[in-house]
Amino acid sequence: MNNEVKKLWGEELSWIKNNELREKTAKVWEIALERSVLTADDLNRIPFTLLVGPDLKVSFMDHKRAVVHISKESGEKINSMFKGELKCDMDTLISGAILCDVGKLLEYELDKDGNSYQGNYGKYLRHPFSGVSIAEQAGLPPEVCHIIAAHAGEGDMIKRTTEAYVVHHADFMTFLPFKNGLKL
Repeated sequence: MNNEVKKLWGEELSWIKNNELREKTAKVWEIALERSVLTADDLNRIPFTLLVGPDLKVSFMDHKRAVVHISKESGEKINSMFKGELKCDMDTLISGAILCDVGKLLEYELDKDGNSYQGNYGKYLRHPFSGVSIAEQAGLPPEVCHIIAAHAGEGDMIKRTTEAYVVHHADFMTFLPFKNGLKL
């Protein structure tokens, strides 16, 4: 795992117990950073969404970490409270949460002032599609690719796994209040 990925995801990647899955999850981020105009520093600076406005102070990585942490805690609660009737595979869940927005690294570009915008690639392929493509290139299993594919609105057309539901809801509960929330 390279230093940029370790800097972005060191703690969260360590939660994946399966060494091979952890390394493949990190590899997806390495590939995405290699193909992107964005750097790790940009991810800690640019707004996490283009749909709210230029004054949003929540960075891409602030949002990503929130999604991963909320997903992890939700999965742990599911596993402890449903007496085995509903199970959540924690390694799959955490890997999928870390990767669900990785495709945005290909979707976004920067203008001359360093502001992010949806580039030409992103106009044709939204991040769930490009994220799955990179994940498959790195050898991620279909269970994780499913979470990436199903986390956004595109996933409303398919049946989601428990892990995909958790990531989907963690993502939307930390996005929709910014986009549609009641301002008092």
